[in-house]
Amino acid sequence: MNNPVLVNTLRGEVIENRHRGAIAVCDAKGRVVHFWGDVEAPVYPRSAIKALQALPLVESGAADHFRLSDAELALACSSHSAEPAHTETVHDWLGRLELDDDALECGAHAPLDIKTAEALLVNRIEPGRIHNNCSGKHTGMLTTARYLGEDIRGYIKREHPAQQRWFDVMGEMADIDLRRLPWSRDGCGIPVVAMPLRAIATAFARFAVPDDLPLTRGNAIERIGSAIASNPFMVAGSGRLCTEVMQLTGRRLLVKTGAAGVYTAALPESGLGIALKIDDGTGEAAEVTLLAVLQQLKVLYPDELASLEQRCRVPILNTCGIVTGFRESAGL
Repeated sequence: MNNPVLVNTLRGEVIENRHRGAIAVCDAKGRVVHFWGDVEAPVYPRSAIKALQALPLVESGAADHFRLSDAELALACSSHSAEPAHTETVHDWLGRLELDDDALECGAHAPLDIKTAEALLVNRIEPGRIHNNCSGKHTGMLTTARYLGEDIRGYIKREHPAQQRWFDVMGEMADIDLRRLPWSRDGCGIPVVAMPLRAIATAFARFAVPDDLPLTRGNAIERIGSAIASNPFMVAGSGRLCTEVMQLTGRRLLVKTGAAGVYTAALPESGLGIALKIDDGTGEAAEVTLLAVLQQLKVLYPDELASLEQRCRVPILNTCGIVTGFRESAGL
């Protein structure tokens, strides 16, 4: 199946780039309610499933044992921008585990937040592992391993219990056996498994309405969902779409980006889950597509849509600051 064009990038009145992709909208029974493109083809969800990967942190009792705050739980689900609030929280959290930044096996990269990256450069400070946008997720995995008495070295290996736990959780939530699917390494080093968008959307529909799940799982989902909704800044950061949408909508709408043009969402009020992938991996096109789907499902209020207007039709500026075109939905 050729995936449809979901987003156009225009220069003047001419379409310069067309971004194809696929979208799955599912309910908690695993039924496909809406779809565009091939939702059975395997895709890597990348960081878009971090809220599901964090469930063992709560279900195991580790979050209670180490008295994790809602901000820390949100950070475990984040792709943060490494602003001071993010890195200071990770640093303090590691301290309670009697660990330092060297325990993180995610590698280092410059902060996603430009101002923070510039500040490090001015002060001649090398970015550390704590600045990795996945350091919250990794600290969450270290927390569970520490609590369960497991070797924390090599916790990113596929065979380590820290990874096998979320394999099991994702499999249960999506009705799929992750161990039989193609896999590789994510940018932060942990395993990433290719799975159908339909399965990912189903998992997030069950995250949205966990009524039919075991009590322990349902309670963990409620706790993580509330932590994310009350701390949207910790999930992403300044100027980021995830943070902006959840600041506007609160618990009504939980959204999460993933690298290479992936986005997921859980819609508690309608009981739906969304998973989408832009074929060429353009993250900005994934953002436009997510907002187009949310409009199609009528889950954004008029004032929220007005606040997000420039996210729906994104102006493209040249180096002189002149608008040369727009990135916009091709229509669903």
